[in-house]
Amino acid sequence: MIFSSVTFLFLFLPIVLMGSFITGRRCRNLLLFAASLLFYIWGEGGYILLLLSSIAISYILGRKIEKCSGNRQKFLLALGVFCNLLPLFVFKYLHFTLATIAPLFFSSGQASWQIENIHLPAGISFFTFQAISYLIDVYRRVAPAEQSLLNCGLYISMFPQLIAGPIIRYHDIAKQLQHRIVRISEFAAGAERFIFGLAKKVLLADTLGMAADKIFNLPHSELNMGDAWLGAVYFSLQIYYDFSGYSDMAIGLGKMFGFKFPENFNYPYISCSMREFWRRWHISLSTWLRDYLYFPLGGSRNGAPRTMVNLLIVFLLCGLWHGANWTFIVWGLWHGIFLILERLILLQQRGSWCKYLGWIYTTLVVIIGWVLFRSTSLTAAWDFLQIMAGCHGLVDSTFLSFPTTDKLLFTELLAGLLLAFPVYPYIMKRVFHAANKWKPTLFTTSILSLGRICLISTILYFTLISIAAQAYHPFLYFQF
Repeated sequence: MIFSSVTFLFLFLPIVLMGSFITGRRCRNLLLFAASLLFYIWGEGGYILLLLSSIAISYILGRKIEKCSGNRQKFLLALGVFCNLLPLFVFKYLHFTLATIAPLFFSSGQASWQIENIHLPAGISFFTFQAISYLIDVYRRVAPAEQSLLNCGLYISMFPQLIAGPIIRYHDIAKQLQHRIVRISEFAAGAERFIFGLAKKVLLADTLGMAADKIFNLPHSELNMGDAWLGAVYFSLQIYYDFSGYSDMAIGLGKMFGFKFPENFNYPYISCSMREFWRRWHISLSTWLRDYLYFPLGGSRNGAPRTMVNLLIVFLLCGLWHGANWTFIVWGLWHGIFLILERLILLQQRGSWCKYLGWIYTTLVVIIGWVLFRSTSLTAAWDFLQIMAGCHGLVDSTFLSFPTTDKLLFTELLAGLLLAFPVYPYIMKRVFHAANKWKPTLFTTSILSLGRICLISTILYFTLISIAAQAYHPFLYFQF
């Protein structure tokens, strides 16, 4: 079940929201936990046992870790991390690992080791990281072990962020699991955030994604330089609106149920360095890797060489987290290398022109990285990048060869490029600033509120029309 499906929007969500208000505070965690399990069973069936196993193991070991110390405590933590990572390895990396090492032992590359692709349970990377976060937080005494199996299960399995994040650290939400208040203002803000996220997904990501697929699926002999760049831009916008749209919906749903989830995106395409990009892109993952991997490895405390090694390790694993393919590994190392170079060069952005150059450099690095991310193999990525560089294919093309024949696509592209910058917050800020300057009255406040409602209603209308036409696809990050 995905958030942009008719079943979720018009059946599952209304029933769960209504039930949450009817049951009251005492039973709402039980209702939300049951709804989360149903949400997962709907799409993954028997794989719910993996999720339940992760919950049970984390709950039991979390309480034991809290009660002991020393080597026994470290052993229990290691056991908990291993038990959570083992299913992730089997379902996500076993096939890739065997396919990689088989040629070392069998000259033909064939092997009895080769196995068919195993179905990857949706969201396994996300709930695995959350379970590990819980155990580490208890080990570090950042938060007490959860005494209630229900609350522990709800933390790991909560349906708004179960499938594609954001990754929530236990210590950020422990108190909210026990006590939270659903205010009307917060519920309204959550509903608005959900609608904006749904529109990002349906109106922007899906349309741009179909255009990106057309270009990336073309035989390279038929691809020209302009359209290769256009395909890379399409995918860069698609993955941003797809993933940030899901995060907006998850955060909005969290508010509607009384939770405050961390932000996951902050206009990453305005970044002027790769360091800034990773402070704005998938924030919950980058901070998770920083706090639970980079810092324990030593961070930047042991000199420049060790810092470089730590960064490469972190981004190698970051790439692997996204998928079991050499393209993801190289994508992670690509980002890690530029982060190292920025530390060595010590970029000092002084003056507007330096920021513009920094933005151009960062945008190019990110777009090239997305080509690696989108490609099915390193060979395909290399061929595509060569075409982008003008080394192969036709170079006498135009960047508008696709969108000029489709006015809707052209509009979506312009909207996608514009909204990737903080245009909407700027406009709203200026509007409210002007209203406050005029000494707001009941009339002006009502006009502003009515205008906001009309805007949201219009966006929702066009979004639902698109959903009714079944013009949507599963979220990109469901495979992670």
